[in-house]
Amino acid sequence: MKASKGERIFYGINTVFLILVALICLAPMVYIFAVSLSSSDAVTAGKVVFWPVDFTLSGYEYLVQNQMFWKAMLNSVVRVILGTAVNLTCACLVAYPLSKPNERFKLRTVYAWIFFIPMIINGGLIPTYMVVKDTGLIDSIWSLILPGAVPVFFIMVLLNFFRDIPSELEDAARIDGAGQIRVLVQIFLPLSKPALATLCVYAMLNHWNAWFDGTIYLNTLSKFPLLTYLQTVVVNYNPELLSPAELEQMSKLSSRNLEAAQIFASSLPIILTYPFFQKYFTKGLVLGGVKG
Repeated sequence: MKASKGERIFYGINTVFLILVALICLAPMVYIFAVSLSSSDAVTAGKVVFWPVDFTLSGYEYLVQNQMFWKAMLNSVVRVILGTAVNLTCACLVAYPLSKPNERFKLRTVYAWIFFIPMIINGGLIPTYMVVKDTGLIDSIWSLILPGAVPVFFIMVLLNFFRDIPSELEDAARIDGAGQIRVLVQIFLPLSKPALATLCVYAMLNHWNAWFDGTIYLNTLSKFPLLTYLQTVVVNYNPELLSPAELEQMSKLSSRNLEAAQIFASSLPIILTYPFFQKYFTKGLVLGGVKG
């Protein structure tokens, strides 16, 4: 159908608005990239806006030689892989039984409240720290993963996906001798790829962007994930955590230039990964919407 004049005007205004929003979102990254490629004098004088001034690669040269940065990058990659796998596994194992009707799972409502109440009432930072400490997880990568191993939001999304799958498929599989785990793995999970892809992106972003838990639970600099390293060493500059060689090298360069180079480099993995999962977002959120 041919769009009316009013619809064309609406689509035009909508397109212009969305382009402006996209430019506003991109502006900080463009500025950070320009600062990372500008000289120390230009950055200090405030001459840099969205284009490098006195082009230099000194910040990235330091970055290539900074072993702690790449160690932190590796720690973040390991955290993202382990954390995403644990989050999705736990969410699937919890959402599958909770998706069954009360007639098939008698205590379903009780277990559902056990998971949903912490979403409203949180124990707080101190009790969480005490649990992590008493379980011997301090200064371990598992202290960053296990406290949030079962995200209730993920359970709610998968719960609604699983409910939409016809029960006849499960009944047919059970008649053929399939167990519950096989039904989950071979029927429910393949049919829930949009939800799993969406939650995978959320989990990756959550683990990659997290920095506060690392400052609380980790004591060794070499075990810091990337965002914790940047927050502790770069943003809140703490010379006590740096070696004499790193201190000498940083003293010769602009701190803002180095900060910009490291922040931009830390953002690249997520920026490059996001487009591959973007197509699942709309479909995943619509199909997994919470129903009344």
